[in-house]
Amino acid sequence: MSVDAVVRPDQVTLGVLISRVSREEVDAAVEVCGVRERRSDGKLPAHVAVYLTLGLALFPDDDYTEVAARVTGSLDRFGCWDAGWSVPTSSAITQARKRLGRRVFDEVFARTCGPVAGGSGPTASVAALGTARGSFLRRWRLLAIDGFTVDVPDSAANAAEFGYAGSGENRSAYPKARVVALAECGTHAFVAAEIDAYTVGEKTLAQRLYPRLRGDELLVADRGFHSWQAWDTAVASGAALVWRAPTQLDLPVARVLPDGTWITVLIRPTVRGARRDRLLAAARAGADLTDVDTVPDAFDKQGLPVVHLARVVEYTVPDRVGNGAGEVVTLITSIVDPHDARADELAAAYHERWEEETGNDQLKTHLRGPGRVLRSRLPDLVHQEIRAYLIVHHAITALIAEASAAADIDPDRVSFTRVLRLIRRTATGTADIPPSGLD
Repeated sequence: MSVDAVVRPDQVTLGVLISRVSREEVDAAVEVCGVRERRSDGKLPAHVAVYLTLGLALFPDDDYTEVAARVTGSLDRFGCWDAGWSVPTSSAITQARKRLGRRVFDEVFARTCGPVAGGSGPTASVAALGTARGSFLRRWRLLAIDGFTVDVPDSAANAAEFGYAGSGENRSAYPKARVVALAECGTHAFVAAEIDAYTVGEKTLAQRLYPRLRGDELLVADRGFHSWQAWDTAVASGAALVWRAPTQLDLPVARVLPDGTWITVLIRPTVRGARRDRLLAAARAGADLTDVDTVPDAFDKQGLPVVHLARVVEYTVPDRVGNGAGEVVTLITSIVDPHDARADELAAAYHERWEEETGNDQLKTHLRGPGRVLRSRLPDLVHQEIRAYLIVHHAITALIAEASAAADIDPDRVSFTRVLRLIRRTATGTADIPPSGLD
């Protein structure tokens, strides 16, 4: 089915951004961050600056004045532009963005970029895996975590804030910002993200994201994200986990399950010697490691757990050729009961982590443009610009999810590139990022 049969121009103008980036939420973010302008001071209103910045992400090939003309036309159409105002200049837009700071876009993202798929995850899971093999995921919304880097202008401020990749003759041409995000596998929508310097590793940024997981979510992650601290933090959120185990991770067998998987114990690395042996023996004896009275060794002096039970699933991919052929894939999961999820279902869920790679490509290659350096020469504005790309990408994936659900097809069958082209084509003369509803 072609995208034109699924997405109509009226859905683009009314479905993408009014419902996802409303004037009410923008105003609330501006108020929370304390950057609301005084209407009499002659400065560009804060909400206009927000939509202009989103417009810069939607139209990366256009200069500030062209984007301003598109956006102000849309603002005027929706009654949020004073006819007495003039279209802002590049300098005026830059000054308005400086006044906003970086926190406003963090707040707008948090308010507008939530889950896209249907309630409690059925749409996300079925879209990702198909009804037959994804039925167990009706309990959870399937998420993946991954990171990417963004080239930023080579200004002194950006270099000091973000740093470069490599050093000496191997140093990157531009400073780089690092982004780590959580994305819905079925829709590719980014639902949480952290932005920092290139020198801040993916594990550090991911650690900030794990507390935002929810009990109705299942997070899949590659082996590069695993550590005791990461697993401990993510499990504490109540979410289910399916992560690939690092090659060097010790996974002792506590007991073998009827389906051939086995229960292991993940123990805090600082717990060694006899205490570690006692915890393993307790696990093999079937003791309740969550009961401090039964197994006091399982907790530290602050009452926090030092051990977690996990289930191990090992398999090979029979049709894989070339690099990785015959390799044994080892997964660890917090879903320890085989009745809650079969081994093949967990393996299928793990391999859906590639869906976030698709989302990364949509943002970096199609929305922003391959190899494109951001516009912003100041760190606060870099943070704004990256958040703006994430917000606009989320709005587009929301449109695709809604249209595909209405047509009862997989969102992957709707071309992101074609929808983006349709939005930009429909937006001729306006940015189609109206700041309020139709009241």
